[in-house]
Amino acid sequence: MQIELNKINKSFNANHVLKDVSWSAESGKAFGLLGRNGSGKTTTIRIIMGIFPQNSGTVRINGGDIKPYLNKIGYLPEERGLYPKRVIIDQMVYFGVLRGMTAKNARESAEKLLKRLDAEEYLNRKLDTLSKGNQQKIQLAIALITNPDILILDEPFSGLDPVNASMLKQVVTDAVKEGKLVIFCSHQMASVEELCDDICILERGQIVLSGNLRQIKKSYPRNRILIAPEGLDFARTLKELKKSDKVNAIAEKVELAKLGCVVTLRDENDKNILLGEANGFLNLDTFKVLEPTLEEIFVEKAGGTVEAV
Repeated sequence: MQIELNKINKSFNANHVLKDVSWSAESGKAFGLLGRNGSGKTTTIRIIMGIFPQNSGTVRINGGDIKPYLNKIGYLPEERGLYPKRVIIDQMVYFGVLRGMTAKNARESAEKLLKRLDAEEYLNRKLDTLSKGNQQKIQLAIALITNPDILILDEPFSGLDPVNASMLKQVVTDAVKEGKLVIFCSHQMASVEELCDDICILERGQIVLSGNLRQIKKSYPRNRILIAPEGLDFARTLKELKKSDKVNAIAEKVELAKLGCVVTLRDENDKNILLGEANGFLNLDTFKVLEPTLEEIFVEKAGGTVEAV
C-alpha cells in the first residue's frame, strides 16, 4: 500500500497553510511527518483522513482516490477525544461499531488489544479514573480496534513512562512488520529516529527536507569523529589529543562531549591518520564518525528549538 500526496495546497481564507506539499509513504515502513506548531502537519493529516478537502493537488492510495471508510485508517490524535465519564469497554465498542464493526467483534478486538497493552484491568473502569499514560494506551487501542491498513499516530508518547513508551514502540514495530502503513508524528526526535525509515519536515506549510533518514544523514560531512578511551577518562583524552602535533595538523577543533571527545577534521579522508595517532597513546573503546542526530537536523531545517508539532 502506498499513500502519495502531490502538490497539495490548502488555504483558510487568506492563510495559505500548505504550499505544494508532495510526499509518499508505503506499507512496511514508518514515515515521520515532522514540523513545529503551525507548520501544516495537522492540516495534512486531516486532508488525508477526508475531514476537509485540499484546495488543489491530489491524495492517492495505490493510485486511486483515498476513501477513509474503505481504506481503514486508525488515528491517534494529539488531543484526547474520549468520554471521561464513560466505561472504557463501552466506548471502545461504540467506536468500533461507528467504524463498521459488529458489537461482538468490537468487544473481542478491544479485549485483545487491552491485554496486549497490559491494560485489561481497566476494562470496566471509567476513563477519568486512569492516569494520563493509561488513558493514552486506551486511545491507542481505539486507533487499532479495526485492525486498520493505515495507522496515523500524532504525539503517541504523550504521558507515557519509559516502560509504556517501550511497549508503544513495540506496537509500532509490529504494525510495520504486519505490513501496515504507519505515519508517525512526534517532537520526540530520538523515537522518530529509532522507528522511522523516511521523514518529511514541514515549516510554514512547505517541505524543507524529505527522504530516507539514513541517506539524509550520510549526505552530511563525515569529518566529526567521536573518540572514547577504555576507562572513560575523557579529560585526559582531550589533553592528549590537543598536545599531539599530528592531531593539530589535521584537526579543525578538538572538544569535550558527553560520550567522549569529538575531533572535527579539516578533511574527512584523514580518519585513518587520526585513528593511528590515537591508538598510539590511548586504549580505544570508541572511534566512529559522529553523524548528526535527527534533532540537530530538525533544528537546522525548521529553525528555533524542537517543540511539539
